[in-house]
This record gives sequence, structure tokens and C-alpha cells, in this order.
Amino acid sequence: MKKTAKTLTARAVFARNLRRARRNRDITQEVMAFDAGLTRAYVSSVERGVRNISIDNMALLADAVGVPLKDLVDPEQFKDPDDL
Repeated sequence: MKKTAKTLTARAVFARNLRRARRNRDITQEVMAFDAGLTRAYVSSVERGVRNISIDNMALLADAVGVPLKDLVDPEQFKDPDDL
């Protein structure tokens, strides 16, 4: 893995990538939560990186935004030039 100036935790990478994937699809947290069978409050805590999410729920959210789970845990995916 390539080192960056700011190394994120795996939880933070997932949170960032999930939020960006959701926004790329132009859907709300409420819609994503409904599609995944989760609550909006739960999804909000995941996107803020305060929830220690299970792999099963990670897969549900990946399906809800139509992105492979491997992309949501990849620090190089959904990267923004401002992240450096």
C-alpha cells in the first residue's frame, strides 16, 4: 500500500468511500439505509466513522450503493486531491 501524508484507519477509509459512493449515486442516507435494510441513524454513524461495522453490514451497504465491497475498503478508491 502506498503511503500518503495522512494515513486513515480502515474504518475511516470505509466511511469516506461509502459517503462518496452514496453521493456519486445522488442518494440520501435514508434511501441507502432502506435499500440495505438498516436504519438511517446507523448509516449516519458508519459514515462518520464512529461505528465499528460488521463485514455483513458492510456488504449490505456496498450492495445498496452498487459498488463492490473491495472498492469501499480500498484507500485509493474515491480519492480526492484534497486528501493528500
